[in-house]
Amino acid sequence: MKKIMLCCSAGMSTSLLVKKMLAEAEKRQLPVEIKAFGAAEFDEQVSKYQAVLLGPQVKYMLADLQARAKPYGVPVEPIAMTDYGMQRGDKVLDFALSLIK
Repeated sequence: MKKIMLCCSAGMSTSLLVKKMLAEAEKRQLPVEIKAFGAAEFDEQVSKYQAVLLGPQVKYMLADLQARAKPYGVPVEPIAMTDYGMQRGDKVLDFALSLIK
């Protein structure tokens, strides 16, 4: 099972995107776990996931969060602004999966 974490300022704005990603994964019959968390929960959650995607509102934290995830070997990357804004669950899912080795 692939485990993907989405991170935003409070974990709220990414919730709809999580639902769209899960619907796409179900359509493809992919076993995934996708959850959204606020940046304050990052350190507590990062080790439980294989990839972390950042919402645009926390993109400024990218370098810091990448450094904090490095000991766990977890890639941290920002979600493309257009995919986030248009809630393209399929594209964001593909991106997350491409980060997981």
